[in-house]
Amino acid sequence: MVPMATAAHLSRPVSCGFITAKSRQLIPKHSVSCSASYQPSGKWKRDYTSVMIVPTGVGASIGGYAGDALPVARALSSVVDCLISHPNVLNAAMLYWPMPNALYVEGYALDRFAEGLWALQPVHQNKVGLVLDAGIEEELRIRHLQVADAARASLGLPVSEYIVTDTPLEVEKWIDPKSGQSTGRIKHPGSLLRAVETLVSKSKVDAVAVMGRFPDDDVGDSNDYRKGMGIDDIAGVEAIISHLVVKEFQIPCAHAPALSPLPLSTSLCPKSAAEEIGFTFLPCVLAGLSNAPQYLVNKAAVPVNGCIWADDVDSIILPRDACGGDGALAFARRRKRPLIIVVEENETVLNDTPDKLRIKAVTVSNYWEAIGVIAAHKAGVNPNALRRNRVKNIKRTMVLPANGHTVSGVA
Repeated sequence: MVPMATAAHLSRPVSCGFITAKSRQLIPKHSVSCSASYQPSGKWKRDYTSVMIVPTGVGASIGGYAGDALPVARALSSVVDCLISHPNVLNAAMLYWPMPNALYVEGYALDRFAEGLWALQPVHQNKVGLVLDAGIEEELRIRHLQVADAARASLGLPVSEYIVTDTPLEVEKWIDPKSGQSTGRIKHPGSLLRAVETLVSKSKVDAVAVMGRFPDDDVGDSNDYRKGMGIDDIAGVEAIISHLVVKEFQIPCAHAPALSPLPLSTSLCPKSAAEEIGFTFLPCVLAGLSNAPQYLVNKAAVPVNGCIWADDVDSIILPRDACGGDGALAFARRRKRPLIIVVEENETVLNDTPDKLRIKAVTVSNYWEAIGVIAAHKAGVNPNALRRNRVKNIKRTMVLPANGHTVSGVA
């Protein structure tokens, strides 16, 4: 069985400059630059990279529903050169938004990236395979295959082949009574791994979309979520499924649940509405995986150019009470620590604040302020200089000579 874990989770692109015939040989075949920041002075700066995290299944006020953090990602991507985020932020069921400078990184891979163990290699296109749970009823399976064909024909997405698992996965989900987080398990993880192995070895896919048959709830059980309250009770086990695949195969993966349509509701919250406009969550997953970066695990094999490492991250942004995930802690502990920005307005069921964890962070009220801080940081401006009376007198550092006694002045 998959370990019953909650899902409260998650160097440099091709350098800017003129590409000569000699330098072109150093650039990996599939590498792309996230952006190029040209300054009026004629000088080049390296790309500014930001990571946006909204943990999955923790009832985030923004990003805890049906892609309702996507507007934040869109705004942030217009300010930074390269945005790294994960499916919980970028997926919105039938809806998605292409951002050329955004990298779609699965949560487990994002944690390994933050720890400096994996690098991200941007690509032009991935060959995507589709895994369907054998527990999906025939009519529902056909419907989702039609969605995949629509994505291939109307969007030109490179979805190549599909496979049905040899055994129903039997997905189970629940809310952890202690933490309040969404979690769960699949009873037959081996069936999922065998299916992915076949797609990887025989079909040579670069990324995998998984569709598990989730249990249908009574309408009353989902009313709070549909009204924009409570926890997304399927999100936790969705993350567990993708974590399992990424950990085993080190390729991009995302999950789209197969569910029976719910009856019409006249009191639907806008931030939950993306899941109500169709019977599938597959389009955003296929769009995200089609150009998700590849994960490079072996440092010795990583080319000099074209890859992004944790040390290339300039800032991260996340909810103020959700700083205890592996990725956030790894960034906070790095010697070259990025600017950490925490948002008070985006509340979750967690209580992992910077103060409790002794993390140095800039606290802002909302994402409006957060994006302003990032804009200042990217410009090389101390964000405090934009606030009233936030810049204090410069401090003096005392000199310690070899004898260990402090010297008050230097001749």
